[in-house]
Amino acid sequence: MTDPVARALSLWGMQDARWHLAARRENAVWRVSHGNRDHALRFHRAGYRTMPQLQSELDWTAALARGGLSVPTPSPLPNGELVGAVDGQAVSLLSWMPGRPVGAQSQLQDIADPVGFCQQLGAMMARMHDLTDAWPQPPDFTRPDWRRDGLLGEAPLWGRFWDHPHLTAEQRTLLLDCRARADAELRAIEANLDQGLIHADLLTENIMIHGDTLTFIDFDDGAYGFRDFELATFLMKFLDHPEYTAMRAALCAGYAARRTVAPAHLDLFLLLRALTYPGWIITRLSEPGAAERSARAIKTAVALATRYLNRRSL
Repeated sequence: MTDPVARALSLWGMQDARWHLAARRENAVWRVSHGNRDHALRFHRAGYRTMPQLQSELDWTAALARGGLSVPTPSPLPNGELVGAVDGQAVSLLSWMPGRPVGAQSQLQDIADPVGFCQQLGAMMARMHDLTDAWPQPPDFTRPDWRRDGLLGEAPLWGRFWDHPHLTAEQRTLLLDCRARADAELRAIEANLDQGLIHADLLTENIMIHGDTLTFIDFDDGAYGFRDFELATFLMKFLDHPEYTAMRAALCAGYAARRTVAPAHLDLFLLLRALTYPGWIITRLSEPGAAERSARAIKTAVALATRYLNRRSL
């Protein structure tokens, strides 16, 4: 047995399953058919997460599923663990969720009512956070941290965005000035902000729709963070959408079942989310399409940083 997918499936006793590649992004995902059920077999990107972090991610999503949230449910190995390994690469097996992504390249597709969709999405985000906060975490639970140091410290979680090699000297100075001011502002308010585990990557590709049901997938970047960052992650990709103002209001209204989102705080987190992407792309500049993505990331970060330093509303 030389095929790594076959060897991975043998860990779950599924040697006779059928499979095909479903997605190859940060992780490689295979759709597996076994008996009358479909599963998602993930080969996790090497070096991105530790085994304890992956185990913690799956413990969390299992708790969300038990609470009734539509998320993939992990399948345990015979020894009860949720993560295995093939040739040193971590693998996990999840339930296959029906439906389709609500969009691609962070744009909605075939969503007739974007405003109504955003209200539903905001309510589901609030429910996810409520279930998360009610869940007693295992004592060895560990995930990365997206809070102030992870966003604006000397070694941000997604990289030193101000060191992107394509920045001009003027742009680098702008981002450093913005970083300093944003750090001071966040330091002053962070104690009063809602914090806890967040998905941190609710882009259109990671939100599935099936009938009227939304499903959250791909918790790979899930971490401790600010809850406003969750909303900003989705909204930032729609700043130029003709219905952005109404979509933002609807997302916040849906989320208000949990608490009211302060406009000034949300503006700050839109900026902070934008700053993460130039850092993220640095290690991926050799990948196909990276030049275009890098240029977009820099353009958006510079625009929002300029607006922030001029104190114009986002």
